[in-house]
Amino acid sequence: MIVLREPMRVAMALITTMVSLGAIYGLLGVHFIAAFQVLIYVGAVMVFMVYVIMLLEVRERAAQSKYSAMLLPGLLAATMLLGVLGISVWRGADGAMASALTTTTEFGIAEFSTAFLRDYWLPFELTTVLLVAAIVAALAVVKVHRKHHG
Repeated sequence: MIVLREPMRVAMALITTMVSLGAIYGLLGVHFIAAFQVLIYVGAVMVFMVYVIMLLEVRERAAQSKYSAMLLPGLLAATMLLGVLGISVWRGADGAMASALTTTTEFGIAEFSTAFLRDYWLPFELTTVLLVAAIVAALAVVKVHRKHHG
């Protein structure tokens, strides 16, 4: 997402990332959270973001390069991350990781709902307000830009 220039391509890359995160949650055995990840973030938030990008009518320029200046640092960081992951897999899981995997606790719908409504409702609502404010600001900028350029 960091290395792309076109907003629609960035949104599609973010959708792919969110679906992959949902798959990771599914592999970890928290299927309820995985379903929430896909339904809420991919199904609602990202569709909303794609709609706003289409509403803003961002046009791709032919002379513009496909990737941003962050391509080289992004590739370097990805290579380093893959190297660290490869070394970790090659050395094998240590005792701390194995003991952490064997002492898992059940986390069901009731526990998730209680934790969400008790601890995380305010950050969730603030994120919603921030998204709406960003969309209103983007629409205001486009309206001013269209007024000046006809």
